[in-house]
Amino acid sequence: MNIWTAEKIILLGFLWKGVCCRDFSISLPENIEALSGSCVIIKCRFEIEDKYDGDLTESAATGMWFKDGTHPFINQVFNSSNTKPNHFSGKIAGKLHKKDCTTIFYNITSNHSGKYYFRIEGNGGLKWNYDRESTSINVIDSPPKPIVQLYVEQKEVQDQEEVLEVLEGSSVSLRCSAETLCSSPPPTLTWSSTPRIPLSESSRLQELISDLNFTATHRQHRVTFTCTITYQLQDKNKTAQNNITLHVQYSPKNTSVSVIPSSSVLEGSSVTLICSSDANPAVLNYTWSRESEGQLEQLQTGHTLTFNRTDLKHRGWYHCTAQNQHGSQNSSVMLDIQYPPQISASSSYISGDVMVCFCEADGNPSPKLEWHLSGRPVTNSSNMFISEERLSSTGLRSSITLHQSLTHTSTLQCVSKNTHGTASQLFHPVFITEKAPWFNTYSLLVGVAAGTLFMAILWVTTLLYRYIFRTQTGDKAGLIQNDAADLVDSGGEPFYSNKVMMSSAEDPTPNHPEPLHYSTINFTNTKPESNDIRGISALTTDYAVVRYCGQNAVDSEAKIAKNYSSMPDGEAIYQVPHKAAAKQEQIWT
Repeated sequence: MNIWTAEKIILLGFLWKGVCCRDFSISLPENIEALSGSCVIIKCRFEIEDKYDGDLTESAATGMWFKDGTHPFINQVFNSSNTKPNHFSGKIAGKLHKKDCTTIFYNITSNHSGKYYFRIEGNGGLKWNYDRESTSINVIDSPPKPIVQLYVEQKEVQDQEEVLEVLEGSSVSLRCSAETLCSSPPPTLTWSSTPRIPLSESSRLQELISDLNFTATHRQHRVTFTCTITYQLQDKNKTAQNNITLHVQYSPKNTSVSVIPSSSVLEGSSVTLICSSDANPAVLNYTWSRESEGQLEQLQTGHTLTFNRTDLKHRGWYHCTAQNQHGSQNSSVMLDIQYPPQISASSSYISGDVMVCFCEADGNPSPKLEWHLSGRPVTNSSNMFISEERLSSTGLRSSITLHQSLTHTSTLQCVSKNTHGTASQLFHPVFITEKAPWFNTYSLLVGVAAGTLFMAILWVTTLLYRYIFRTQTGDKAGLIQNDAADLVDSGGEPFYSNKVMMSSAEDPTPNHPEPLHYSTINFTNTKPESNDIRGISALTTDYAVVRYCGQNAVDSEAKIAKNYSSMPDGEAIYQVPHKAAAKQEQIWT
């Protein structure tokens, strides 16, 4: 027989003895915490030798507890069959005849702290102290903290770095559990949070477990969830708490744009736009853009946007985009550039005895328009009518209708005002006669055009007629100076004749009338022959008379002779004969 066979035999012997030959033994918790003012439960089970099984009856079985020793008189603090004044108040909740020695002590005080031993007695010779095994009771003034655990998507998250991170939208469960302490009524578990948010919990009081289930959002970021256990004691309630702070990662939220000094600034001043956002992790970058003709124009990055000197082109919507690795969010602000009013246009017209004036103004804030007559504001009355029309958010037009009698000795002024200034326009009315109702610029233009066309046709016709006539008669018209030998009178003056008369021509007929002829004579002999005063004629310049002689030279000469006798002395008359054959020496003195 070798050593291994011997060991197997010995082991089987011990096992057989444990089954067939029981010995005295007990099962107790090593340490128990008891809340002062409540009760304590000692969970206990024992075994006896099988030969004493008949002595352990329900009526005869007695359980005893000794504290800090096993002396029957000094250390005994409880006897289930004989209660003494100095004993602890309590009872054995288990069935001793079934070897269950679970015991409850009430009204726990600090005196209950210590090491406890159990003793069993029955009929016959069953008397046994279990002095090899004991349990220690520790009395505390406050209950122990509950345990809080985090589950994300039904998986426990270990608190390795004391920062529990979850992603927004995840399914989260917080579990609170507490060790059962004796209390009547039993303790309760409750959840709370800071800041305060609605909670939905489920509890199992028998096991002192409470679960808090929700979907993580940015509102739970850095929120502390607290689980509280409450004991309702006779004198007062005692509580204990444990908490957990949740860290939720999420895209930018609550993005906003603030404007310093304000979103409405005066033209020419400085303004700064500041973009802020709540995000975890923090925002990586801010991007600025502006609406321009329906499109977004990228400007710059950074959480601020500054204009040192604003003008009207800076007016409009500005957008800020905040972004991190989980997403982005936009925010917008309207930058309103304000400026004093400006009168952009004005006009007036007069119809009869009524004058109508118009005035347009632009400003931000939108200005008010007033009419002043002789420096005083006026309103609607029987002699005037005022109307207004909104042109845009910053533009306004007003008109006033005045009777002529009000403007002869008055001044009319359009005044525009807003919070940043005043502008004015002075009107100078000048009344004119009312035009006919049918008269207008269009009629004037048509008349001018018609007159011009008529004159052009007349001029062309005249030119054409003269051209045709010259073609028929030849270019012989005009006065020419004849030969000096024949054409000088006795006074030494030249004699002029029409050159057409110097040529042969036909006699005029009804169908071909004798044409008119024109010429110019330059009179150079204006010096008087002597200094003698011969009457009124001496005070005037000498003159000559040119007579036209037709084809009938005889008749012409007779007429000339007739007139000759009536002419003043010393005056020369020059004639232009029709034909060269006629005598050209006819001179009257």
